[in-house]
Amino acid sequence: MRDETVARSYAEALFDLAARTDQRDEYGVALEAVARLLAENPQAKLFLETPRIDSNEKKKVLRSVLGDRLPKNVLNFIQLVIDKRRQRLVQEISSAYQDLLDDHLGRTHVEVTVARHFSEEDMQRLTLRLSEMLGREAVAHVRVKPDVLGGIMLKTGDTVYDGTLRRRLNGIRRSLLDAQLPDGDQTNEPAQAG
Repeated sequence: MRDETVARSYAEALFDLAARTDQRDEYGVALEAVARLLAENPQAKLFLETPRIDSNEKKKVLRSVLGDRLPKNVLNFIQLVIDKRRQRLVQEISSAYQDLLDDHLGRTHVEVTVARHFSEEDMQRLTLRLSEMLGREAVAHVRVKPDVLGGIMLKTGDTVYDGTLRRRLNGIRRSLLDAQLPDGDQTNEPAQAG
């Protein structure tokens, strides 16, 4: 089974458990905190992923470090992940869980690329407009890239809307390079004597 499929299955199991206790958000925050800890701390990640270290030792350290910070069911879930030797998938499981939560809450994430920073007012208008267009609550993640020159690029899922000035200029450039210009000799033909 592919890692993505396995991660999705684990995320669905935790999401179902969270739904029974009406703690979807809390479980998502806790799982994301564990994933972030592993992403930001290579030693912790190495400790959890090293097969030579006994699973019981990993779980003992996990309980002592995170036991009072995580909901009990999330701590038990992480321990189960360790028992099943899937701890290298914690970040993927967290990502899949967030996708499930977003879908449940009717949210969609949109990457927004612009040439300069937006004002708070412009950001609110953009988020409102995106939500209307997508029919879901849009969560905008703005990235400033001055090389786009102007306009805006939006990416949600596999769909990209590119309304940047750079794209338009590149299109004009391609059109000019592809254009068939008349041959210079045809315009300067000598008049025929009659």
